[in-house]
Amino acid sequence: MKQFENNAFFWQKLDTIVLSSKLVIDRPKNTCHYKYSNLVYPVDYGYLADPTPQSKEQQPPVDVFRGSMGGTQVSAVAISADILKKDCEVKLLIGCSEEEEYEIMSFLNQTQFQKAVLIHRGNDVPEWAQND
Repeated sequence: MKQFENNAFFWQKLDTIVLSSKLVIDRPKNTCHYKYSNLVYPVDYGYLADPTPQSKEQQPPVDVFRGSMGGTQVSAVAISADILKKDCEVKLLIGCSEEEEYEIMSFLNQTQFQKAVLIHRGNDVPEWAQND
């Protein structure tokens, strides 16, 4: 079994979510984390605001790191596990250079309480997804 199968349809769905939402940057590049002043955001950080009012109460917003390269296509996702919050989170990366991706991963992995992995966009369609 493959370690990870990169499904192009998954990335298309993420792009649709981004394009149908408003990106709100509430932590610009080089600002400190609201709780931990030693954590400085390496790129703009924010969330996708859903224009439908009922969705805000139903689920938390999608987190986004926005790099300097522009565009709206999701190039990668970071998945983090936080033992203090007993939580896992998915964060979208949009317009990030390779250097910015490295800085984001360093940011997400700098404490002993949280660790993250990065999954890059792919264009493959696995055999199990051929009917989509």
